[in-house]
Amino acid sequence: MESSDIEDSDAAGEMSLGGPRLELDDLLAQLVDRAHDVMATQSRLRALLHANRMIVADLALPLVLRRIVEAACELVGAQYGALGVLDPDGGLEQFIHVGMDDDTVALIGHLPEGKGLLGALIDDPRPIRLRRIADDPRSVGFPANHPPMGSFLGVPIRVRDAVFGNLYLTRSDGGHLSAEDEELVASLAATAGVAIENARLFHESGRRQDWQRASTEITRQLLSSEGEEPLQVIARRLQQIADADAVNVVLPTLDGNRLMVEVATGAGADQLTALSYPVDNTVSHLVLETGQPVLIGDMSDEPDHTVHLSDFVAVGPLMVLPLVGSQKIRGTLVVGRLRGRTRFTAADLEMATTFANHAAVALELADARAAHERIALLEDRDRIARDLHDHVIQRLFGAGLTVESIAAGLGADARADRLARVVGDIDETIRQIRTSIFQLRGPLGPLTGEVRTRLMDVAAEVARLLQFEPAVRFLGPVDAVVPDGLLDDLTAVVRESLTNVARHARASTVAVEVSAVDGEVAIEVTDDGVGIGDTPRRSGLQNLRKRAEQHCGRLVVTSPHPNPATPDQEGGTSLRWTVPLG
Repeated sequence: MESSDIEDSDAAGEMSLGGPRLELDDLLAQLVDRAHDVMATQSRLRALLHANRMIVADLALPLVLRRIVEAACELVGAQYGALGVLDPDGGLEQFIHVGMDDDTVALIGHLPEGKGLLGALIDDPRPIRLRRIADDPRSVGFPANHPPMGSFLGVPIRVRDAVFGNLYLTRSDGGHLSAEDEELVASLAATAGVAIENARLFHESGRRQDWQRASTEITRQLLSSEGEEPLQVIARRLQQIADADAVNVVLPTLDGNRLMVEVATGAGADQLTALSYPVDNTVSHLVLETGQPVLIGDMSDEPDHTVHLSDFVAVGPLMVLPLVGSQKIRGTLVVGRLRGRTRFTAADLEMATTFANHAAVALELADARAAHERIALLEDRDRIARDLHDHVIQRLFGAGLTVESIAAGLGADARADRLARVVGDIDETIRQIRTSIFQLRGPLGPLTGEVRTRLMDVAAEVARLLQFEPAVRFLGPVDAVVPDGLLDDLTAVVRESLTNVARHARASTVAVEVSAVDGEVAIEVTDDGVGIGDTPRRSGLQNLRKRAEQHCGRLVVTSPHPNPATPDQEGGTSLRWTVPLG
């Protein structure tokens, strides 16, 4: 064979092998691409597993929520991420965000409220993926100084088939979030729902233990023979365990027409303590009538009822709990958080109600023990009162008659005038002893009339606010001549007057004199406080004046030196309320 034939044969062989070699190269390239895809998929699956481990590694709910956002951003390479937690009304209760520094957040100002594109995911909880967020007409409401956003992905997080919140992710580096990213984040959201539920159950379990411990502690404290005032203990402990900003103990007055803040802790406590207000259309009145606790998400959205807290504190979430006694509802516990804070949940209401029931039972037991001790004390005081009436007063009366007869025998002698003054002093002493007898006998005493009983009860009631016992004195046949229709007014006047002293006067002594002489009944309340000054709000005095005018009476208030800057001068306030009898 010639050389030319051999060369032709080799060339033909090379041409015949060219086709299979190209096909083999293509197959190898496809195999390499698929290997890369498999490796990339494995890498993303490993990243998903790592993200899942991150969010289930802790049971503290705030930490779990932040880790969910951080894991989602890391999983798909997003620069910015956020988790919007929904409130019961469909708005955003919390907004946990990552990717922005503190300075940027401060420049933006308020956090999103769930409108625009974020609101679309709230209204229709299905995933939303956009290549460019700016191209979507729902993308509105970005505040000034907000960083630019590119690709967007929003995925709902469900807990027990209910939407807990939404996960928002964006990229601003020019890349886009793919369908595969959406699948990965949706898978992460499913794990997040389980992690959130576990964290919530763990949190609720811990909260229940805290409430049970608090109930046990409050019972022990209230049954203790020593310690601070029981209602103060309840309010202070309730504020701590409920994470509240303000707690008030509200009790109805004796006539049931008004409510009074017996104890206040937290925000506005100084202004709220001893506050008295009408019962109508209040949340506390609703609870007193029904005996059922009330939960309000935001007091500013409550059109039908009012709460006294709103006049002094920007209250938002609210719980009002009944203090249920053995025979009636004693009062209410008003538990509030400032507007904008997390709302109380149904579980919070349940646990707080259980706490209130424990506290009410402990109060009943403490009152029963105190009543037993009071009966023993009253029996002893009744014996003393009888001795004063049967022996001391009679001897003073006899001594007065003796001195009076001696003075009569002296004629116009100056010594007769001095003896007459002694007789007057003896009469005054007898009146004071009689008042002391009424005080010693108390409301259980057989000699106590209804007027005296009611007014002495009011004085004892307000004494806790004053931090001392007011001196109460009766002149004339008060119980015999005061008509039933005037009793509520007398009670209100004494309560309002003493409450004003407790709230404003900073007094160390206060005296109440109730008299029925010369055809009129009069109440005079005097204190040694700083005076009424030029206070613009005197609604309490206006109420007292109206009560007097309804019975053709009058109110006179004098305050010689109301300025506390002049303590060297005589100060204090004198209030005299009078109405005619008959």
